[in-house]
Amino acid sequence: MATSPVTVVCVGMAGMEPSSQWNVYAASLMLPGSGKTTFVQRINNHLHTKKQRPYVLNLDPAVLSVPFEPNIDIRDSINYKEVMKQYNLGPNGGILTSLNLFATKIDQILGLMERRAKPAPDSSIQPPKHFLVDTPGQIEVFVWSASGSILLESFASSFPTVIAYIIDTPRTSRTSTFMSNMLYACSILYKTKLPMILVFNKTDVQDANFAREWMTDFEKFQDALRKEEEQGVFGGESFGGGSGYMSSLLNSMSLMLEEFYNHLDMVAVSSMTGDGVEEFFEAVENKRQEFERDYRPELEKKRAEREKEKAGRTEAQLTKVMQDMKMDAARKMGKQVKDDDDLDDDDEDDNDPDDYPDEEPDERESLNARYQQALKDGAAVGAADEQSFARYLASSQLNR
Repeated sequence: MATSPVTVVCVGMAGMEPSSQWNVYAASLMLPGSGKTTFVQRINNHLHTKKQRPYVLNLDPAVLSVPFEPNIDIRDSINYKEVMKQYNLGPNGGILTSLNLFATKIDQILGLMERRAKPAPDSSIQPPKHFLVDTPGQIEVFVWSASGSILLESFASSFPTVIAYIIDTPRTSRTSTFMSNMLYACSILYKTKLPMILVFNKTDVQDANFAREWMTDFEKFQDALRKEEEQGVFGGESFGGGSGYMSSLLNSMSLMLEEFYNHLDMVAVSSMTGDGVEEFFEAVENKRQEFERDYRPELEKKRAEREKEKAGRTEAQLTKVMQDMKMDAARKMGKQVKDDDDLDDDDEDDNDPDDYPDEEPDERESLNARYQQALKDGAAVGAADEQSFARYLASSQLNR
């Protein structure tokens, strides 16, 4: 039995794109990011070389260019600068609003992904094993926004979904920056409630063995913390360094996160050379199995609860509509009877059956039939909307 494709959502700290007059060396020193988009490019190329072409989504509306060809690109339907201009927003607000607008078409996006995952039997298209999702560098805008939650939950409801948190290894060699990244990863894990892989990137610049040791051996982290305190890394007395406040805080947080580390897979990768990419996909497969084992039952339970609640609301609305129509029919019949009585006041027998209109037919069955037909029509319209998503990309209100 073929396994469902796994969705790999890549998140990481943002970098800035250097302007044309800056050289590459200056850019590498002054404008570093976690290498998230470069990492997506690397794993995309890796899958292509293995003849396992992935399906790629770009959800960053503000990026000027991406080093890969996305199958679905938010920039095709949302003009980030136009959003900022029309809604009088700053950069982060523009990204957030662009995601909100794009999230309104999540059903069409999932429709495209599902059709690619399960092509027609007579189709020559090879279904992908991976959906790769590149996200905005402003992590909080994506992870903590309503639209980001909608997108992640929608992906997870249809496919096994894994979060890949990309970390800049050279800039995490200090205990304080390392702990900051771990706390950020912790917040993302418990917010999304999805399996997570810590990807220590740029190992061609600095080896990530120190991070593995700090995550698995508490004493190693304590030794590094003690050395930094002796070197005055945490500042002088005015910053609390002399009193040991910072080292005490980091020590306490390392103890707190010891259980958190047990729920993570850690891989060391170089997006420049490709080292560690095979290990990354092995971790993805482990997390896919973890998703099916631990996360899928919980998602199915929540989905069943939502469907039950939705069915209850639908039944209540149907009952109310039928009651309203029955009352309307009764009022109409009462008015007709009254009018006929006024016309037949001179008749000797006011109870003559001919004085009353014919009995109204029972409308309950006909109303129920019309309601069921309306549901079918709505489903047909939804299918038509999915087929028209490509046209939506070209004719969006904010299309550039």
